[in-house]
Parts: sequence; structure tokens; C-alpha cells
Amino acid sequence: MNKPLLEVRDLSTHFFTEEGVVRAVENVSLQINPGEILSLVGESGCGKSVTGLSILKLIPSPPGRIVSGEILFDGRNLLPLEEKEMERVRGNEISMIFQEPMTSLNPVFTIGDQIMEAILLHQGLDKTGARRRAIEMLNRVQIPSPETRIDAYPHQLSGGMRQRAMIAMALSCQPKLLIADEPTTALDVTIQAQVLQLLKEIQREMGMAVLLITHDLGVVAEIADRVAVMYAGRLVEYASIQGIFGQMRHPYTKGLLDSIPQLDAKRSRLNAIPGQVPDPVDLPVGCKFHPRCYLMVEECKKEEPPLFQVNGDHFSRCIRWKECC
Repeated sequence: MNKPLLEVRDLSTHFFTEEGVVRAVENVSLQINPGEILSLVGESGCGKSVTGLSILKLIPSPPGRIVSGEILFDGRNLLPLEEKEMERVRGNEISMIFQEPMTSLNPVFTIGDQIMEAILLHQGLDKTGARRRAIEMLNRVQIPSPETRIDAYPHQLSGGMRQRAMIAMALSCQPKLLIADEPTTALDVTIQAQVLQLLKEIQREMGMAVLLITHDLGVVAEIADRVAVMYAGRLVEYASIQGIFGQMRHPYTKGLLDSIPQLDAKRSRLNAIPGQVPDPVDLPVGCKFHPRCYLMVEECKKEEPPLFQVNGDHFSRCIRWKECC
């Protein structure tokens, strides 16, 4: 069996605010094997992006802080590393595509300058070599006329082109792990499909691992090998793609799947999960999902359940997982 490339153990990241402590990520454990795509799924505010930022130690402090856990990358714990050591990891061994390309790209520098920055920092090439590599990467992400586009500014590119430029930047140093945070947000459906297909092709070519952060289970079905479902900062289900779509074992996962629009004449309206995401400063006692759950019993209100092993690689944080779905 492959040794995990990334292993997150009992990670907790909290934000200390005037209103109270926001436990954005609580005792999260997951692993990604070399060449694998793991998708982290859940509603907005469930802790997905904070998990990705924690892996790269990019949590703004104050108010945020990683309070416990281990983040093992290639067998090395990243948490004790000094900032200079982490700078050698970021963009080189682990890269990240952020949610909004227009706000992630610097508007006063050309696309080429921004791609070349990481290459010059990590790859030891001169400016001529770095420019050549940047053109190669723009060509690889299927941006037409890369020799010209390299001198374009972000506002001169469409949303899809900016996202492709972000992918080129993230992959310019051939990282072992790519963290893609909602990489198709704000793109129209056709462009979304193109970007996902591009990501999958490059991932296969380079043999890199991917942590795909998304709220869209349709995206997950297209690209992921395994899925981790988050709710209120906790992992509530963790399984292969076949396990999630074929035999999900948590009511929240079922709610997410049922809310996907379908061409079904029997359904006159979209299904929705009842209730609201809880206040992160005032989470319910017991199972955090119980106020919205159709399987809720009194025991659910008393104690937070552990992750139960459904089978070899399938886990569910629900005491009634056998009755679910």
C-alpha cells in the first residue's frame, strides 16, 4: 500500500473573536495518497477552506490559530517549521489555487510576471528560462497565443482564462500536492467543465495529488477518487467515490445529494436540508447536525458521536448509520 503523501491528524483550527471562540476545524483527520484526488465537500462555512489554509499554515493570526494536531507531508510535520522553511514548501512542493482568480491575481503585474515569480524563487532559472517555462505552462493549460498572453494583465483576460492562468501559476514548479479551493466558482457551466477536464488531464500527466475543495457534488462525481464530507468543522463522512454515491451513510451527505437539481418530472421543486447551519460560536451539544436531521433521537442531543467504521475505508459520524439512506 502507498505511503500517504499528506496525512492530517486531529487538526483543530480556532478563531478567537470578541463574540467567542469559533472552532472552524475540530479534530479533522484525513490522508491523501500520491496521485490521488480527495474532495472536501460541504456547505459554505463548514471549515473546508480553513482546512486547506491550515495545511499551508496561512491562517491569519490573530485571530486564527492552529491549536492542535499534526500535518505530515512526505513524512515531515509542517506545523513546527519556521516561516522561511514553509516558504520553500509553498508554491514548490504544495501549491494552492484560490477561489477568486480576479482577487488572487495582482492587477498591476502581468500574468507572466506572476507565474515567473514562483519559478525564479524555487527553480533556480534565470529570467529567460523562467519566461520560457511560463509560456510552456500557459500552453499546457490551453491558453491560446501564450507568447502574447504572457504579457497581458489580469483584467485583459476572461474569467476562464484567469482561472487557467491561476492553474498555470500553481503548477509551474510541478508540486507534489495541489490544493484547489472552489476552482470553478463564478465560471459558467461550459467553462467549469473545461477547467475540470483540464485539471484532471494535468493531474494524470504530472502524477500529482489533489485536494479539491468544493460545495458541488456534481464536480466531485466528475473528478474525485475519495470524498470527505464536512459539517460544522467536523468530518461527518469519509469514503471512496463509490461509497458516497452508492451507499452514503450520513443524513447530511444524503441531504447534499438530494439537493442536486435533477431532470425528474416527479420533482416539482428542489429538495433542501431543513433548518440552518449552526452559529459557529454556539454549536449545539451532541451531534452538530441533530437539529436538522430526520433520523435524530434523544441520544443524538447528548454526546457527539465518533467516526464509526462502516467498512474498510468508509466512516460515518452517525449513531444510526445502519438505518441511513
